[in-house]
Amino acid sequence: MNHPVSTDLFASKAPLEWAVVGNGILFTAQIPIGTDGQVVEGGIEAQTRQTLDNLCHTLERAGAGPDALTQVLIYVTAREDLATVNRVYAEYVHAPYPNRAALIVSGFAREEMLVEMVAYAAVSPDAA
Repeated sequence: MNHPVSTDLFASKAPLEWAVVGNGILFTAQIPIGTDGQVVEGGIEAQTRQTLDNLCHTLERAGAGPDALTQVLIYVTAREDLATVNRVYAEYVHAPYPNRAALIVSGFAREEMLVEMVAYAAVSPDAA
């Protein structure tokens, strides 16, 4: 059975949870939105930081931290942004690193978004 993780992230109008735990695995997708529900301004660095802040907040609410990450899928709209994403990512996630993939996409549901991250982490099966 899946259990939603209670976060205080902006409540989406879409039919989704920011994170769920099933069988001790946290499933989450994070985007660069602030507490007002708006995509943060400031380019790829600001958006990457906000996305990782949201991810770390979600991990914390699930009783874990970045060291619990097992896989991260990073989506960006511009290949040249990957260097910045990698630099900022390394401030949040340390060795031993989770498995990771980076994909270049043509866009996101919110046109102003430049990055999105999908992450999986090992957490307590009771986390919610």
